[in-house]
Order: sequence, then C-alpha cells, then structure tokens
Amino acid sequence: MALGQRSVAALAAAVILLSSGAADAATLIHAGRLIDGRADQAAGPSTIVVEGERIVAVEAGHRAPGPGDRVIDLSDATVLPGLMDMHTHVSSENSRNSYIERFTQDAPEVTLQSTVYARRTLEAGFTTIRDLGDRYNVSIALRDAIAGGKVVGPRIFTSGKSIATTGGHADPTNGWAEHIAGDPGPREGVINGVADARKAVRQRYKDGADLIKITATGGVMSLAKNGLNPQFKEDELEAIVDTARDYGLRVAAHAHGAEGMKRAVEAGVYSIEHGTLMDDEVIRLMKKHGTWYVPTIHAGKFVAEKAEEPGYLPDVVRPKAAAIGPQIQDTFAKAYREGVNIVFGTDCGVGPHGTNAREFGFMVEAGMPPMEAIQSATSVAAKFLGIEDRLGTIEAGKLADIIAVEGDPLTDIGAMSEVRFVMKEGMVYRNDAWSPAGS
Repeated sequence: MALGQRSVAALAAAVILLSSGAADAATLIHAGRLIDGRADQAAGPSTIVVEGERIVAVEAGHRAPGPGDRVIDLSDATVLPGLMDMHTHVSSENSRNSYIERFTQDAPEVTLQSTVYARRTLEAGFTTIRDLGDRYNVSIALRDAIAGGKVVGPRIFTSGKSIATTGGHADPTNGWAEHIAGDPGPREGVINGVADARKAVRQRYKDGADLIKITATGGVMSLAKNGLNPQFKEDELEAIVDTARDYGLRVAAHAHGAEGMKRAVEAGVYSIEHGTLMDDEVIRLMKKHGTWYVPTIHAGKFVAEKAEEPGYLPDVVRPKAAAIGPQIQDTFAKAYREGVNIVFGTDCGVGPHGTNAREFGFMVEAGMPPMEAIQSATSVAAKFLGIEDRLGTIEAGKLADIIAVEGDPLTDIGAMSEVRFVMKEGMVYRNDAWSPAGS
C-alpha cells in the first residue's frame, strides 16, 4: 500500500476507534513529558484523561486503563496544548506565480487549495489560527466548513478581506492596468474618509468576519513602491476602531513604518502586525495602551531569502523584501526586552503553510526563553483571543486540543517542528506511531 494510502487508512481507523466504544470509556494519553501551557517547568510522565471533546483530568504517572479505556502511548514524546498562530493567510501561498494567479484563479480554485493549506497547518500542530486577509471571503467559508466538520483544519478566527486606502497595501488592484482596475470601494476593502471607513467595517461584519484587519502602512508584498509610509489619516483610523467596537470586533493593524504604528496605536487598535521599524516612542505607546505585538519573523526571513533569488519576486517588491525582511527579528528582540505584549504569529501564506513552528526557533535566537516562546502560542495566544476559558492549556475542563513532538523543545526548540501527534477537540488527526493491523 502506498504511503499516502496508508496514512489515510490509519487516520480513518483511528477516528473510528476513538469515536466508538462505551459511552463512559476514556482516552488515556500517556505523556513522557508534559508542557501544560501554564507552568514554567515541564512535568514528567503524566496521564491526560479525555472524554468526548474535553480533558477531564491530568494525573502524574501513567494510569492503567480501565475496561473500555483507550491508551495513546506518547511516553517517549513531549505533549503540549494545541498551538495557535495569530497571523496566517490560509487561502493563499506565495510562489513565483502568485501575482499572475490573481488573474487565472477563480474563487472555487482558491477555496479548494485553502483546504490543503488548512490540513497542512493542523497536521503541523496548529489547532487554532487567526487569518488576516483573504480573497473571496474564502477564510470565512473555510472557518464554517471546519467548524461544521465538513473539512479538516484548525479552528479559524478571520478578518475576511483586509481594509486599505486607495493604492494602499491591501488595495486588490495595485499594479493593474487602469482599464481593469476600476475604483474599488468599501465592499472591496478600500476606503477614503470616515464614511467609507465605517461602511467597510460594517461590510466585514455583514460578511461574517471575527475581527478587522487594516494595512496601516505600506507593505512588502504589494505592487507598490513604498513599504513604510502611513496610509490612513487619524480620523479614518478612529472611525474604524470606533465602529468595530460597536460590533464587538477588534482591529489588527499591519504596519512596518513607525508613524503608521503610532497613529494606529493611538487610535486603539488591538494588535500591531510585523512592526518592523518600531521605535522607542511606539514601544512606549504600545505599553501604555496594552497593544499586542505579533512579530512574524518567519515571513521576514522568507522574503529576505527570496529577494536574493532572481525572478522570484516582482521588481517593485524585491528591494522592499531585502530592506524590511531582515529587520523583524531584531525588532522582536528589542520589543521583548522592553516588555511589550507579544503573541505568536508567522504570516504563513507568505512563507509555506505547515512550517509555522520555525517561528519558535527565530524567537529563541532573539532572546526569548523556549518556554515563553511556547506559551506565546498556547496560553498567551488563548488570552489574546479571549478563549482562555476553553483552550491554551492542558487542564481539566478545557477542550482536548493536544499535540506531541519528538524530543524536548526546552533543550532543542527545533523539536517543535517534529510533530507526531495532533488531537483537536478529542479527535485524533495525526498519530505517526499508530497504524491499523494489517496495513
């Protein structure tokens, strides 16, 4: 049997086994080492007791199974809460053909490929993501399909289409010929002035978005020259934040340049994404307002690398990637030293989906201890999303989002990329050590 067929067969059999049996049967996960997302030290051999979709107990040692109990043996692995990535683009993935694909791909094709990226993300150990900018509202439809059990993937919180100004980083017609560009407006996520700003937020609410994403400054990957300049006026930012608040939506702000960050933070955005040229004044303001920072070092590394590869990036993008990408890791290091609120995010979609865990290595390289890096993608991320009552730690009462990795990530953070087991809400989606009899 081919490897791919074996993987599908094993998964199907595991799902059947774990969803059958007596109603009072439990699943016992025997962990060799447990990082629960809360404690500052890992625990030794432990048993996580799962019933249905929830964790009902966490015990020291390996409990012997009772009648009907199922055991998942992870005694040679490190077990952790399901990971969370607070900046992704699950409906796309950067490639040499990305820019032309905007003209050759229809919504159904984009939607179908998003299911591949979603599954890849889940199998990499990320059971929850925040998606910050898509096309055709694909991430909204994908979120609902995953929640309804129709598609395999992580739990999604999404902004739908990002909001920009004319010619701004998320103007979908940047670089287009005039005769096809038209004049996109609030429905397409392009605003000019306060009335447009309010309408664009309300449209995102109507579309079903969980939050609002704005592009407060220029960006690297857009077909526009400036990657740093502020792109909203203060009254536009205030209108977006104020209107979003009325609808119970928080605002995430893409920003590379300092002036755009200052305006966004003072207007009350919830998070700054990338933050490349964050200066001392921005740091002071973020600490004052409690603004979160989502670094996305992964994306910075990726675009800097691709800037050196002839023909990969368009000519207008390449110098921005070379200038901005390498700086994000140093900015992260400074923000961490200064005590800015930091939560894990990669911008995967710019870099390949499924490689999200590389961010942990970049964070540790820049000075964050491994346990803090892991917590930034577990308990801290759950707090950031306001779902800490359900997720982010391994403890009784929480949803059973549980993963396992080879080795000890506290001594080798690279182990976070060696995922061998993934459970989401009590359902096993990956278990590399398990195979059905006769396969």
